[in-house]
Amino acid sequence: MPAQKLASWLASRELRSLSSKAQCLTELQQVFFDSAPPALAQASRVSNYRAGTLFLLADNAAVAAKLKQLAPRLLANIRERVPEITGIRVEVQVKEAAGKFQASSQKRPLGAETIENFRKLSEAIPESALKSALTNLVRRHRRWKSAD
Repeated sequence: MPAQKLASWLASRELRSLSSKAQCLTELQQVFFDSAPPALAQASRVSNYRAGTLFLLADNAAVAAKLKQLAPRLLANIRERVPEITGIRVEVQVKEAAGKFQASSQKRPLGAETIENFRKLSEAIPESALKSALTNLVRRHRRWKSAD
């Protein structure tokens, strides 16, 4: 008997409607991904489509602002493939906590070749704040290396 209930639920009108909506959003996500610049497409996603308006969720305010600037161009590109879309609405929804950024900002020591290139550059340029900064960088690095 439970198998019959599950089978009837899977064939239900509500599930077919939900499946159809999910398929539509998947196709719109692909159209958006093809139309938007890659970095913005990675940091945003399609959340809904209703009454001719495509709703986008951006991972942060900067992405949302850029998407809003590009909305007319995006709309023109998207309408070539989906003419029913008449507008775009952008909202911010943070996807993950900022802990992701901490892992990617690890300090890595400069290589000996890089420091040597900085030393040569500091010798080649005239007296300036840049020359002073490069000289200090080379000196600090050598002191740090000799402490190891």
